[in-house]
Amino acid sequence: MEEQIYLERRKKSELALSNVYNLPAMSATMLEVSKLLDDPTTNTASLSKIIGKDQGLSTKILSIANSPLYGLTRKVSTIDFAILIIGYQDIKNIVVALTMVDSFRNKSDQYFDQNSFWMHSMLCGTACKRVAEDLGFRIGSEAFVAGLLHDLGIPVMHKFFKNEFEEIVKEFSEIEGNILDVERKHLGLDHQEIGNFLTNKWSLPEHLSTAILNHHKPSEAPEKDVLTALVHLVDFMTQKLEVGGYSLDKGIEFDEGVLEILGIASVD
Repeated sequence: MEEQIYLERRKKSELALSNVYNLPAMSATMLEVSKLLDDPTTNTASLSKIIGKDQGLSTKILSIANSPLYGLTRKVSTIDFAILIIGYQDIKNIVVALTMVDSFRNKSDQYFDQNSFWMHSMLCGTACKRVAEDLGFRIGSEAFVAGLLHDLGIPVMHKFFKNEFEEIVKEFSEIEGNILDVERKHLGLDHQEIGNFLTNKWSLPEHLSTAILNHHKPSEAPEKDVLTALVHLVDFMTQKLEVGGYSLDKGIEFDEGVLEILGIASVD
């Protein structure tokens, strides 16, 4: 009986998600940026002009360029300089990621704080890039985007499954357990699966979808993936160190398998 209820909820949620895809369109800015970056003759000035049309995007790109990730001693105050600091390929990935996050932005309420979610996402993105580089993996750009988008399914639940999301948060606050189990109980899906569904619909690279789908248990993924392991490690460390005030990662279990995947000894 419980299995039947679970399957019915899953089917209902998948149907709702298939309709979500038609709502948030890729922004004109993102499409223009992608087109420019596919053209080898594109220069910084033309790219800066397009990005500058979107004030919200410009502000976020400047905040990324000024983050400790790039270790600059002077303030980055122009988009032109930010592009030079971040790099063309990273800019493209960042624009795609920020567009996705903004597409599902909703007003904060007692059940979900957009600011703490954004802080957690940015922290994971920048930390994933830094850890990847420190460990010698040349996937800094992909690591940033995977870290930024790993919990994309959560704001999607808040926006499009509002009643169920409120029940999920209420129940999760009262138990010592896994958020994924509570999500599956109410929706038949968890936030990893929702994020994976949307990245596939938007035709993002498969390795990003894989990282989002398996970031809570990377060693159980079909293939032992470095990107997925990086996201899990950083996600766990933000919770362990209580950084950012993001509560929906409370009680996340560390997957020891990431140590072997990443070739490191310990996280203690």
